[in-house]
Amino acid sequence: MTIIVLFGAPGSGKGTQGALIAEKYGFLHLSTGLMLRDEVKKGSELGKEIDKYISKGDLVPNEMMCSILKEELNIYINEKGIIFDGFPRTISQAEFLDIILKENGLKIDLMVDIQADEDILIKRLIKRGTMSHRSDDTHDTILKRLKIYEKETKPIIDYYKKTNRYNSVVSINSIEDTFENIVNLIEHIEM
Repeated sequence: MTIIVLFGAPGSGKGTQGALIAEKYGFLHLSTGLMLRDEVKKGSELGKEIDKYISKGDLVPNEMMCSILKEELNIYINEKGIIFDGFPRTISQAEFLDIILKENGLKIDLMVDIQADEDILIKRLIKRGTMSHRSDDTHDTILKRLKIYEKETKPIIDYYKKTNRYNSVVSINSIEDTFENIVNLIEHIEM
């Protein structure tokens, strides 16, 4: 199984690129943001707990997020490949992912940091918010999410650099250009 981690700030294009990669290679696109929002829509107790965090732009606590992800991984363990989009978001989540993959005889084959300037991110998120009515895409929440990304999520870059798994692409041109750059990275991993 091929394991790809798509990394980047909110609005960097992880979801869009994850869907394109999934379509091209027949991999499962595991968007943690989508999983969490779906759970909120269900109105379950877990969904209500999750909503307390994401509606304010906060990260879902590590323990809760890791538990959800472990369940999802168990369901999809026999896929051709999995694209993690939106996980990990903290160093402890990155460590957890390495452990859970190793327990299943797997490893991360490719980590891609999709980069974009903050002003581009804000414009994309505001546009997405007006189109999808996401509660976490309001101007104030976007700024909070970007600050949390800088403080808690961005340090993951060093974690992956230390283990020689870090790659980056810049997402300022077209979706197609970004996708082509990611495909070039994927083509260099052994599947």
